[in-house]
Amino acid sequence: MMANTSHEQTLRVAADWWVRLRDPAATERTTEQWLAWTDEDAEHLVAFERVTELAARLQALGEVSRERLVAEFAPAQSPPRRWWVPASVAAALVLAVGGYAGWRAMQDTDTTQTYASAIAAQRSVTLEDGTRVTLGGATRLSTHFSRGRREVELVDGEAYFEVVHDAARPFEVRAGDVTIEDIGTAFNVRRTGKYVTVAMAEGRVRVADATGGAHNSLEAVAGQSVIYDPSRSAMNMVASDPAAVATWRQARLEFDNEPLSVVVANINRYRAQPLHIADADLKALTFTGTVKTDAIDDWLHALPQVLPLRVNDSGGQTVLSDARRKPAPH
Repeated sequence: MMANTSHEQTLRVAADWWVRLRDPAATERTTEQWLAWTDEDAEHLVAFERVTELAARLQALGEVSRERLVAEFAPAQSPPRRWWVPASVAAALVLAVGGYAGWRAMQDTDTTQTYASAIAAQRSVTLEDGTRVTLGGATRLSTHFSRGRREVELVDGEAYFEVVHDAARPFEVRAGDVTIEDIGTAFNVRRTGKYVTVAMAEGRVRVADATGGAHNSLEAVAGQSVIYDPSRSAMNMVASDPAAVATWRQARLEFDNEPLSVVVANINRYRAQPLHIADADLKALTFTGTVKTDAIDDWLHALPQVLPLRVNDSGGQTVLSDARRKPAPH
């Protein structure tokens, strides 16, 4: 009896969180408190998933059918090891879903939003579902939310996502040919043209390459990154430090054996005077290291000691040329 009482209380709290997270007035603090609650006990997330499952089914039903579903989820005697939902909790959720469904009925039309940040600037936004997104410098993304899906397109740049999980409404990020589907997590996506890097801070995502067919996908968890290189038309999984994900938020750009063309494109999102690679041979050179966004000129000064190139200012931009070639005669 004590165990059932404990389960009932956990489910009541889970149902309350389900409603609070979907309140249009919910704040970032609401999400932080919910995450803290799920971290307290593994059973909390199990209960929340159970409530989400019931709520998703209730939203599509009429009043009579809801009452029948309550009876199904609240049997007089539950099988062993099954997360049962007591009638009082289910009934309360019916009322909550009814109110939520009424609010959603007014939001049935698809909604689209566009967000952008300036060069060398960061911008934090909270999407309508409570998901938090931090945009890096010179980043553009658009959102398309419908009743059944939440879709984000990263047009260019870099963004860190802290997703509010909703099993009934998948969250998906598209970056060029790459699609990232959230399975309850926080992750960073960087897009440079078609070159895409997905770095995991926590949780799990499914990353798919649209050019490789339906079976070309990987699941990544905290401590892993997925790199899509269009020149190879392939995705690679590499180990990464979850604590170092999105270090650009602390003014540090991290690169791990990445093409100089990608490095330069990302540095240009933080430098008013852009860098330009004059010789195509340089683009394929790889660079590993950290570039501080407030000390890019210092990095440029040291770069010829690392790579075979020259750095010169010309026509309002900084030009990187191949040091292995003789300068053109004047």
